[in-house]
Amino acid sequence: MASRSLSSQLVGLLGWLLAAFAAGAVGAVASVDAASFYAQLSKPSWAPPAWVFGPVWSALYALMGVSAWLVWRSHRANGGALALFGAQLAANALWSWLFFAWHQGAPAAVEVLVLLALILATMAAFWRISRLAALLLVPYALWVSFASVLTWVLWRGNPGLL
Repeated sequence: MASRSLSSQLVGLLGWLLAAFAAGAVGAVASVDAASFYAQLSKPSWAPPAWVFGPVWSALYALMGVSAWLVWRSHRANGGALALFGAQLAANALWSWLFFAWHQGAPAAVEVLVLLALILATMAAFWRISRLAALLLVPYALWVSFASVLTWVLWRGNPGLL
């Protein structure tokens, strides 16, 4: 592949950031009442307060967008790696609907594990193309690992709500 121009690189970066934040926006639509719903749940002492989620997810979406851009701009890029990235974005958005909009604890607990598997597969595919791109997804994988445990605990501890 020929080297991309600076303007093409910047447009690409903007596009990948928009894609990542678009997934966040789809999830945010499902999370309109998330703060009040989260406040109703019986939570473990280690559960973060509701205000933490917005800043954390904003940072993670930015890292995701930059990560995908690094792969996209690489001469070694392939459609499979970016398709995995797209699949994990879709799974990311779906979780918010399952948990916050539809109050489906069991499906959300299963789906977050699928999301984690897709993130790890994306990281492995990205690693072969750009190690930096894969490493930028480490905080995301760690946060979703934590979210997996939290989802399970919240589901099991709130049978009347989830």
